[in-house]
Amino acid sequence: MCKGLASLPTCCLERYMKLHANTYMADVWGFGLQDMEDGTATLSLAKELKARLGSILQKPNWNLHCCKIGKNKPSLEECLRWKESFEKLLSSKYGLCAFTAFLVSEFSEENIAFYFACEDYRNTKSLAKLPAKAQKIYDEFICSDAPREINIDHETRDITKANMLVPSPSCFDLAQHKIYMLMAKDCYPRFLRSPAYRDLVSQAKPSTKKPWQEKKA
Repeated sequence: MCKGLASLPTCCLERYMKLHANTYMADVWGFGLQDMEDGTATLSLAKELKARLGSILQKPNWNLHCCKIGKNKPSLEECLRWKESFEKLLSSKYGLCAFTAFLVSEFSEENIAFYFACEDYRNTKSLAKLPAKAQKIYDEFICSDAPREINIDHETRDITKANMLVPSPSCFDLAQHKIYMLMAKDCYPRFLRSPAYRDLVSQAKPSTKKPWQEKKA
């Protein structure tokens, strides 16, 4: 059972959050928070992750109210839409940020990190880059002594290991699906029941936009 971050001293929280955020961003996506600030991460994914995750992972005393971009915060309507489905939660820039914060609090952020590492891997255009990327993901999340080993069954692990012999864009599909379902059936319901989410909903303000304007945003 993972313990929450609340029990750790602030100095430990600060050290954990900054180092851990840099580690999994740099190792999995190839850039860290400092790269983002320096402007050396040129991938569009870097900008996306900075907007969604960077600010929250740098804060030692984070909570779901850190889930904002600039002066914006999710509206009440958007927060409530997260309850409709796990897919809607992940498709929301604020929802992904809030859910990642929740996973960090439970020391289980390897799940969302692995999921998006697989998304990035599958979208790799150069086939020549697949073997190195595949090995990095496998070493980080799947092998028996992986530093951020994900929770998958032996059959899935064996199939993924066999796929590593000739890495293809789909070699992590089964493992990614298993982790997606784990988050959808376990982490997602607990996130919705969490005091932090309820607090965020209670303090969120109704949108001033008309329904058709929200869909375009």
